[in-house]
Amino acid sequence: MTFLPALHHDDPGASFLFQIQFTPTTPRQHCCNRASCTYRHSPDACFLQTSEAPHLMTQNGHVIAPAATSAAARPLPDICFALRRKVIAFLDQQPSDDDRALISAQAQARASIELVQEALRRYGPTELSLSYNGGKDCLVLLVLILASLPAIHDPSTTASRADVRALKNVPPTLRAIYIAPPDPFPEVEEFVTSTTKEYHLDLTRYALPMRRALEAYQAEQPSVKAIFMGTRRTDPHCEFLAAFAPTDKDWPQFMRVNPILDWHYADIWTFILRLNLSFCSLYQQGYSSLGGVKNTRPNPALAIDAKGTQFRPAYELVRDDEERLGRDK
Repeated sequence: MTFLPALHHDDPGASFLFQIQFTPTTPRQHCCNRASCTYRHSPDACFLQTSEAPHLMTQNGHVIAPAATSAAARPLPDICFALRRKVIAFLDQQPSDDDRALISAQAQARASIELVQEALRRYGPTELSLSYNGGKDCLVLLVLILASLPAIHDPSTTASRADVRALKNVPPTLRAIYIAPPDPFPEVEEFVTSTTKEYHLDLTRYALPMRRALEAYQAEQPSVKAIFMGTRRTDPHCEFLAAFAPTDKDWPQFMRVNPILDWHYADIWTFILRLNLSFCSLYQQGYSSLGGVKNTRPNPALAIDAKGTQFRPAYELVRDDEERLGRDK
């Protein structure tokens, strides 16, 4: 059972099979950050099956789409429908009895979609924003929001007419706020920039403490009443938060919407990998929680060697209580 309307097969977003050729100096482990990336047929090539258009990979794992098929060139409604199809396919997968990771992530996604849709019913497009910093949690939330943006149509309405109406209900951009640390990683800044373009975010960036940043954002965007947050209960001081939680009385007044509050660390990565979403390259290098350069290092629980010079990727971590071992605070 899914909480999103079915889409028909003639919508944009067909699958492509394509090949990336490696040079002898290209590290194979950095070909991409996608679960569907497999080495087969040729020891020197990486074949990917993905629902997105063909793309090239840099050595740090970022996706670079050719100009003719650039994701940024696609309007937001097309992106929303493509993500909707991905989410529907994810929810419709039939897990085996022992695939607990998929079972858990599907249940979390269904519950989160209901919360996102509730927020979309309570607030208009100009009243909603997203707290986005390029991390894994807000990436999952961004995809769930975009997949939920097209209106759910009346079942008696024909599919083609419903799609036209849904397209009209998708705004050209999604408002977002990025509160950057004083010493952001270049890789994070690069990923925020690329995904801002890819997903058509109307992003406002502040290099300020959180309270001052929210005060400034409220002054600049007075119509925004609620902000989607990628907060999880395992984050510091968040264990008792509600799905809809207003800010404290002495803070700028916003409704904090927390759709992924109950997700576990493994749920986040199951969703990202099963949907083949590109993610910040630091996660491939053993960083499991991202802050600033001075207070963040690769997670020691992911160390391959005793000296801690090589690390497994973040998605190989399992335990929630080990997620922030690479953070000083």
